[in-house]
Amino acid sequence: MLPDLIVPNLRVVFVGTAVGNRSAIRHHYYSGVGNEFWLLLFNAGFTPILLAAEQDGLLTDYGIGMTDLNKDVVQSNDLNLDLNKGISEFEAKISEFSPNYVAFNGKTAGAAYAKGQGFSKPMLGLQTWKVATSKVFILPSSSGANRRSSYEGRDTRLAWWAELGDLVQG
Repeated sequence: MLPDLIVPNLRVVFVGTAVGNRSAIRHHYYSGVGNEFWLLLFNAGFTPILLAAEQDGLLTDYGIGMTDLNKDVVQSNDLNLDLNKGISEFEAKISEFSPNYVAFNGKTAGAAYAKGQGFSKPMLGLQTWKVATSKVFILPSSSGANRRSSYEGRDTRLAWWAELGDLVQG
């Protein structure tokens, strides 16, 4: 299991769908070879330097936290993953630590949470609903498998990540 990186009063907590196999083996978030999380984080202005996955422990120094909707370790193509399994634990964490924003890294996690709460299927961007008292933003996934020519009307994933960066810096 990959431990949460979360402390009280963070600016934003990034939420993945589940712990990836490579991240679990390396004990660091977003350790997959093709994952662009760290580059997107830096280019969107969340950190003043480009961090590597092995430096994920520094994130809380920048007001950033990390967790997953489901803490089970999975392969990226696992179709049997129960995303509802970790929702109550996830909500309890967010309620306890009260970050300003919850940012779902990918529509899969955001849609699973929304569905579990009876909300309509979300689009990318700022949502009208919250997790506890935290505002919610759904980002296009940083996974290397999520490369396309358009992201709901925007040319790049970075455009969405930068919008969240602007909101978080507020």
